[in-house]
Amino acid sequence: MKYILLLTLPLYVLDQLTKWLVLGSITADEPRIIVPDFFALVFVTNTGAAFGSFKNNNWFFMILSCVAIAVVLTLLFRKHERDVWRDTSLALLLSGVLGNLTDRILHGAVIDFLLFNLHVPFADPWPAFNVADACICIAVGFFMVHSFKQEKTTRAETNVAT
Repeated sequence: MKYILLLTLPLYVLDQLTKWLVLGSITADEPRIIVPDFFALVFVTNTGAAFGSFKNNNWFFMILSCVAIAVVLTLLFRKHERDVWRDTSLALLLSGVLGNLTDRILHGAVIDFLLFNLHVPFADPWPAFNVADACICIAVGFFMVHSFKQEKTTRAETNVAT
């Protein structure tokens, strides 16, 4: 549990700090170009989900976030064998959900500010995102790795038993 807090809390603070800096220094109509034609800091609000989908559903996503936090906490407090992939993914998920939930409560929308132009047809530019969004996406990747490792272990145990 200590490991979870040591990862979750700093990422949550980083998310909120970067959003606070954006709110104080960038306006919606004045992006900060960092790497021309590739990366900019912008100010975008999102009342929906990933990539701006399901707009104007802030209350729904606040409730969904609370449910997700309850599920993550339930998984964390269950007795289980320590698994770094599982614990890291839960810590990342918790920090991301808490970060975006805080935005929805304080600002009525999630604050996105990282904008990349990948120069590919389906992502020109990639939708703006934030530190919390990155944590959630990485958590999903870690969950997938954890699942594949679990499946491989289960298969190996089944083969040994037969």
